[in-house]
Amino acid sequence: MIRSGSLFACAMWLAVVQPAAALEISLPTNARQTVERNTDPDSYAAPVGVFAEGQVARIIIEGDVRRTAWRLDSPGLTPLQVMRPIRAQLIAAGFDLALDCAAADCGGFDFRFATETLPGPNMYVNIRAFHFVTAMRPDGDSPDEVITVLASTSATSAYVQIIQAGKLSDGSVAVATNTDLPIKTPQVLPPNGVVGDLSDQLLSTGHAVLTDLDYATGTSDLGPGPFASLNKLADFLKAQPTVQIALVGHTDSVGGLDGNIALSRRRAQSVRDRLIATYSVDADRMDAQGMGYLAPVASNLDAIGREANRRVEVIILSAE
Repeated sequence: MIRSGSLFACAMWLAVVQPAAALEISLPTNARQTVERNTDPDSYAAPVGVFAEGQVARIIIEGDVRRTAWRLDSPGLTPLQVMRPIRAQLIAAGFDLALDCAAADCGGFDFRFATETLPGPNMYVNIRAFHFVTAMRPDGDSPDEVITVLASTSATSAYVQIIQAGKLSDGSVAVATNTDLPIKTPQVLPPNGVVGDLSDQLLSTGHAVLTDLDYATGTSDLGPGPFASLNKLADFLKAQPTVQIALVGHTDSVGGLDGNIALSRRRAQSVRDRLIATYSVDADRMDAQGMGYLAPVASNLDAIGREANRRVEVIILSAE
């Protein structure tokens, strides 16, 4: 039987692979398992392609399905730092990579919501900062064992999800939290967290926070404005007539997930409505979605962090 487990690391975290088909992964000492959910028999749709033409290519694996998520309270990590040692261990254990992509390359928002993910708060997925790998143990034309790994980072923590599916009795996964903490990547932000002009930021990074929006607490009513960020966004869309965007709302962690997702979506929708009514932006160029508290940029343990997490972001979807 495969013992459900998972991952993690950053630099060269020690992993010992047994000569058979076993996989053993060592995690940092502060890694904490947040959830485990096993079902047998079950089926799992493992992604084998990025989001394209309205869908994610998947392979259906039947058998034992084991799901776990881990949290590492260590700021400053990138998804690649988290994923790189895990990916190396999978390859060393004899798995072939069917998919290896990051955030926008995977398909961003669309890929994340077309992929099975354990619910928050046990697993957070930052749609701007995640890495996904699907690994298969080769067995003729159709693999009978698949492992997918999803790693995502926020300003304060990193999360990892592993889903194993298929005939899992041929190997085993052992997890130990006994390695050194990963090296943190220093975060250098300009004053007030503002990174250049909104237009420049959208073109260089593909996303930007609309920092000056004003909502009454607990409501989706956008204040009367005017808001400089909306003026700049409207100018950007006028200068880039082929760009499609998504407006994504976010909340702090006060309240339940479903209510926060609904609230954040309404707040994003109110921004979309304002851009249509006030700036005559074509409605077909804008989508509005809500993430609730699933993609924080700061700690929810203090008022300053919660305020930073209550935001609306604009994300470039395409330029067609």
